[in-house]
Amino acid sequence: MRSGERYAERMSLPVAGWLAVIAAAVLAGALSNFGDMRWWRVTASVALMVAVVAGAWWLGRLRVSVAESGGEVWLHVDDAKLPMSAVAEVQVLEPVAYSDALGVAQHPLAFAVQRPWINRGLRIVLDDPDDPTPYWIVASRRPERLKAALTAARESVEA
Repeated sequence: MRSGERYAERMSLPVAGWLAVIAAAVLAGALSNFGDMRWWRVTASVALMVAVVAGAWWLGRLRVSVAESGGEVWLHVDDAKLPMSAVAEVQVLEPVAYSDALGVAQHPLAFAVQRPWINRGLRIVLDDPDDPTPYWIVASRRPERLKAALTAARESVEA
């Protein structure tokens, strides 16, 4: 964790996901190289494999953290930031509730950050009259720990 952080998590692919990505990249590279082994086909195959692996890395680079800066505690989800003074309630969503929260019943102005390989998360209900966003849905492998960090931060803001 970095200085001032109370919680940090990266939404990277699990090992099984990386194995599947590498297998798909090798298969795509091999299938794109049928026929003779000309330099442009080999180059295209290598570029395709690199693109698939780079895409998987890019999807898993997303970071969730609770950090203090400027005297206030903030929830950081990639580039989005939420001050704890705007949080009204934090709920842990288990797999079924998380799936339902991301479905068609979701509010159209809700902010949602999810990854297909993470099946749990939090609903963070907002209390900010200047913000039309009713709540955030944030994926997390350890939603209980994230909720504990957010709850402690909210209590320090209220005190």
